[in-house]
Amino acid sequence: MSRRNKSRGFTLIELMIVLSIILILVSIAVPIYNQSILRAKEAVLKQDLFAMRSVIDQYTMDKGKAPQALEDLVSAGYLKEIPTDPVCNAKDTWQAQPEDVLLSINQDEPGISDVHSGCPGTASDGTAYSTW
Repeated sequence: MSRRNKSRGFTLIELMIVLSIILILVSIAVPIYNQSILRAKEAVLKQDLFAMRSVIDQYTMDKGKAPQALEDLVSAGYLKEIPTDPVCNAKDTWQAQPEDVLLSINQDEPGISDVHSGCPGTASDGTAYSTW
């Protein structure tokens, strides 16, 4: 009876080996997870920039003048709200780029022609977010 009770359970060395294996797997998985989160944020940033640039062009063609600020796009109903920059997690970091060039034949007033992210830092491809 006493021999049977002694053989039950795990030894300390077995538990240490299992914990070591779990720690190795976690140390491999965490950087991959963090990189996938960063790439997802960058994909959302690219999509938001594409959408805002398209809306700026639509506004310019419809109104005959370029928007003077990003808030003009919201007040005219082209955007429901200014999107949040996913990298900085803020709405006020967008950098509107004013141009003196007219984009349309019947455009009579220059204004914003492009928008960029105002987040500092570089993307996973090595370029700065402000150049996107």
